[in-house]
Amino acid sequence: MTIPQFGEPEPGRSYPDRPAAFVIVERDGRIAMARVTFEGGGGRLDLPGGGIDPGETPQQAAIRECGEEVGLAVAVEGEVARADHFFTNEDGSSVNTRGVFFAARLEAAAPHLKIEDDHALEWMTPHEALVRLDRDSHVWAVAMWLRRGRDLR
Repeated sequence: MTIPQFGEPEPGRSYPDRPAAFVIVERDGRIAMARVTFEGGGGRLDLPGGGIDPGETPQQAAIRECGEEVGLAVAVEGEVARADHFFTNEDGSSVNTRGVFFAARLEAAAPHLKIEDDHALEWMTPHEALVRLDRDSHVWAVAMWLRRGRDLR
């Protein structure tokens, strides 16, 4: 399987590999988005997810990150896609995100899990997400999820 590479690396900047996991969670025809607000203003729209910690599986990381970022308890149902993305964070650090994207089932709202104050939950249709997501790798993962009929159990 060929894993697509998104983003353009800036010349002279290092992009160490950073394994990451993300989820696509649907409820009533809408999917969960993480609105990230930057301290100095502005922000971006991502799928819930983030870095895989040492000793964690991608599935465990996706579940943990979804809770920490948007306060949702989810169960991973299946892998949607993998995609890599040259990415520079708002703090100027750069990584090549080695992303695994999962379809996940919403189990419950879990605001007690949310610890990232700069992230907020937004629900939008998949087609809105395709237009509004900031990272092309996330757009591609949502498109793959839609093409596969959303059911990956």
